[in-house]
Amino acid sequence: MKLPARIAAPVTALALAGLTATGCAPQTSDAGARTDDRSGTLRVWLFQEVNNKPKEQVVEEAVASFRAEHKDADVKVEYIPVETRAQRIKAAFNDPGSAPDLIEYGNTDTAGYVKDGGLADITGEFGAWAEAKDADPTAKESVTVDGKVYGAPFFVGVRALYYRTDVFEELGIRPPKTQAELVSTAKKVRKARPELYGLAVGGAYTYGAMPFLWANGGELATGSGGTYKAAVNSPQALEGIKAYTSLFGDDNCPAAKCASMGGNATVTAFASGKAAMAIGGDFSHAAVEAGKVKGKYAVVPLPGVTTGSIAPAFAGGNNIGVLKSSSHRTLAVDLMKSLAGKDTQGKLFDAMGFLPTYTDVRARAATKEPFVKPFIDTLAAGTKFVPASPGWGRIDASLVLPTMFQEIVSGRKDAATAADDAAKKMDAAFASAG
Repeated sequence: MKLPARIAAPVTALALAGLTATGCAPQTSDAGARTDDRSGTLRVWLFQEVNNKPKEQVVEEAVASFRAEHKDADVKVEYIPVETRAQRIKAAFNDPGSAPDLIEYGNTDTAGYVKDGGLADITGEFGAWAEAKDADPTAKESVTVDGKVYGAPFFVGVRALYYRTDVFEELGIRPPKTQAELVSTAKKVRKARPELYGLAVGGAYTYGAMPFLWANGGELATGSGGTYKAAVNSPQALEGIKAYTSLFGDDNCPAAKCASMGGNATVTAFASGKAAMAIGGDFSHAAVEAGKVKGKYAVVPLPGVTTGSIAPAFAGGNNIGVLKSSSHRTLAVDLMKSLAGKDTQGKLFDAMGFLPTYTDVRARAATKEPFVKPFIDTLAAGTKFVPASPGWGRIDASLVLPTMFQEIVSGRKDAATAADDAAKKMDAAFASAG
């Protein structure tokens, strides 16, 4: 992920977490391309970064490598704005004649795009690709629907706990080792330094709240045979929901100010010196470095329920996929491998800070940049992903989980009632998605 560029834009942190389209395109009736041309021009759509030049340079190197192996092929890369990706990609699925051959897409979009008939099944090619064996399991999960593979992981991003070293030293406290200590430490800081949030939290920060749910043994949903049923109202999930929502109040982060905050706002609060702790991503590093707390903070994995454990984090990131309508399938798959291969991912980390999806490439990255170690430790401890259902896009877009958190912290509903209501909405979305 682009550490300095994406975060420079105030609305991109959620996009980094795993880009989610705001709706689903009508299902295409096209059965896929009928030809597999081994020459001609391949069109590629990649996401445009705030500072796009470093990405362009790395991509051009990957394209040059591809061209060297495919003398009769050319490549045209177009960088599309993240904010309009949903409309562009929907249109491409429904107009194969003008569609690109490959696209970069948010990993939470996989199931929806598969249902829309837009992505090619590349299970065979992915399985035969030597480098794919080193991709981490959650990254592989992000390109898999019903056991079939629909792309290659491009980069991954996770969150960890940022904390103020100066404040902790002043108060004589250490980074929390458990979830309970995290809550008590946040409130201890707030009591001693009432001008600060102990831990900046947000009612609209879904991906910051999920680790609390998962650490307590809860799940967003359970799946069987390609169908999903909401599980946010299970006893284990409720424990996590209660732990997260207990952080909203005058003794840590007042609900009146924090209930509406999302991930960007919580990281901004920390970077500007208004919070002693925040849950931020590897992709938040540049924003924090550019803030008032530069030189006065550190990062550790977000603690789990038991001492020394790490709370499971959401594995966000992007993938590269071949469109089913491509008339250059073989070439497109080869180009996908060049764009998402180990060499390119290593260069993207150096140029942009995007965390590689390959465990060996990540290990080398950690030796170059020590700040990524807590995030790599978090990945190594085991991450989680959203349900591989096209219904998830609808759940996310309709703010089902933020609404649940906000109903609880505002006192409009108790946790059990709010979770039950959220579960009903999720089940309806799963059912309507098929």
